[in-house]
Amino acid sequence: MIEKIQAPNQFSLLGQKRFRPFFLTQFLGAFNDNSFKNALIIVVAYQLYDATNGNSDTLVNLSFGLFILPFFLFSATAGQLADKYEKSGLIRRIKALEVFIMCVGAVGFYLNNVPLLLIVLFLMGSQSTFFGPIKYGILPQVLTRDELVGGNALVETGTFVAILLGMIVSGVIMGTGPFSRLGISVAIVFVAVAGWLTSRRIPKASAADPDLTVNLNFFSETIRLIKYAKQDRTIFLSILGVSWFWFYGTLFLAQLPSYAKQYLGGNEQVFVFLVAAFTVGIGAGSLLCERMSAKRLEIGLVPFGSIGMTLFAVDLAFAHPTLSNTDIELAGLTAFLDNSENWHVLVDLVLISLFAGFYIVPLYAFIQNRSDPAHRSRIIAANNVLNALFMVLAALIAIGLLRAGLTIPQLFLTVSLMNAAVALFIYKLVPEFLMRLIIWLLVHTIYRLEEQGIENIPDKGPAVLVCNHVSFVDALIIASACRRPVRFVMDHNIFKLPVLNFVFRTGGTIPIASAKKNPEVLDRAFDQIASALEQGEIVCIFPEGKITSDGKMNPFRSGIERIVERTPVPVIPLALRGLWGSLFSRHGGAAMRGLPRRLWARIVLAAAPGVPPQQVSAVMLENTVATLRGEWA
Repeated sequence: MIEKIQAPNQFSLLGQKRFRPFFLTQFLGAFNDNSFKNALIIVVAYQLYDATNGNSDTLVNLSFGLFILPFFLFSATAGQLADKYEKSGLIRRIKALEVFIMCVGAVGFYLNNVPLLLIVLFLMGSQSTFFGPIKYGILPQVLTRDELVGGNALVETGTFVAILLGMIVSGVIMGTGPFSRLGISVAIVFVAVAGWLTSRRIPKASAADPDLTVNLNFFSETIRLIKYAKQDRTIFLSILGVSWFWFYGTLFLAQLPSYAKQYLGGNEQVFVFLVAAFTVGIGAGSLLCERMSAKRLEIGLVPFGSIGMTLFAVDLAFAHPTLSNTDIELAGLTAFLDNSENWHVLVDLVLISLFAGFYIVPLYAFIQNRSDPAHRSRIIAANNVLNALFMVLAALIAIGLLRAGLTIPQLFLTVSLMNAAVALFIYKLVPEFLMRLIIWLLVHTIYRLEEQGIENIPDKGPAVLVCNHVSFVDALIIASACRRPVRFVMDHNIFKLPVLNFVFRTGGTIPIASAKKNPEVLDRAFDQIASALEQGEIVCIFPEGKITSDGKMNPFRSGIERIVERTPVPVIPLALRGLWGSLFSRHGGAAMRGLPRRLWARIVLAAAPGVPPQQVSAVMLENTVATLRGEWA
């Protein structure tokens, strides 16, 4: 049993024996994987170009495919073994196997034996496949609940740094001339031994399910995992979106060594620099996601990211200078950066990867958040299998298209257009992504939203939100601030407005009408409200019944009392400030006339503590919201 002592902050975990050995083992493993893979790619693309009769493009793509193939073949089995056996012992065996594999790899580099190096690459991929489930399974056993986020952040950050350092170090070593193969051989064996030594200090972590019967039939077990994921259509389509990201990224990265040499006239240093820029871009985009989404899940960034991935990839396809790689001396990094035309390529690569970070981080969080906790690990395993399958397909398709006569820039153009088509397909099937993009753009361009007391909205269970009604976009502002999906109740005429209707309909908005105008719509609305609350959802209503025409609050109607009487749930008062006078308000007459009167205007959404159902009355809620709003309309 591991003694868990709460760490004061995430970085202090690096000084604790229950975490530090595992972190170092993971770091060294990621470093070695990428050092070996990058060295092999450099050997094939640069040092053995003539020996391969110009087929280096095929071999580079084959290398990517061979490293990823084990993730498709063995992920299901690896997950079962990680649950059945004690994890620290498994890690030590896997790291000992890495030492043996790297010794074989050293022989392959010494002999210039590409087939042997490709076999080693496959074995390294297999070793990583079996380590992956243990990596995510051991953290909850060695960390407290409050340390899990910080611990995962350290592991992911460490992996990112290790990948970058592995590529840079191997690139430097492979550029040392006649001693490059000896240098990389010594390095990969040394790091593998260091990883095995650190693994020996990892504390024991008991088996999660020692009685589990392992199904060694990877095909049937994989099919079972996929069936779990397909039970929720939205989650499965999101998994396909993640898998497409890995297809896109694998295809791009696999072409960079040949692209750097044949179209940019760069040597190994230039290739490593381009990969580093691409990796830094993804890291920067991922880190910016938290700031751009105000530390909450914001799937509106997914279509935003896919747009950038498409546009800058198209630009990259036309940005390169045309060079003949047979008649020039390859330029080093300094010469590459001195050429202003190359900065166009560099900026495109960084922006592609930056938007890729916007795309992938919310998708992963969405899958984790929406998955049934009882099946979450199986759904993540299914995601890993499909990711691997798409990466293997990327390598095969790239090989086929290049052999069919496409140039690498033409391949970039093809995959960018495919990206646009896949994005449109997914967003058509799951319009919630586009809905959230519209909301996100609204809140981050026309308005600058400040939130107060939003933690009063419960994370679980049914509740009714009540708010003053200032403009036609009140619902969108509330939806952007709430951590949970909200079912809005609004006048059926507002519900029918162009563009906004798409957002309201996609978000499950409930249209309502007065008893005089349409009693059937009214009764149906109350039935839908009751059904939503009984299912544990959040419902938001605007008790004034209409948008203010003078900036003052209208009296609250008694509909809220009817709702709570039928389904007793807590009511959370909300107040919007600062929307009066904006484009979407009725300040000065009809709304939405002309252009926005002000951009990035400060607005506030404030929430008060919930009111128990037995204390709810329209008058009391009106007074609470009025007080919460204050004098600022």
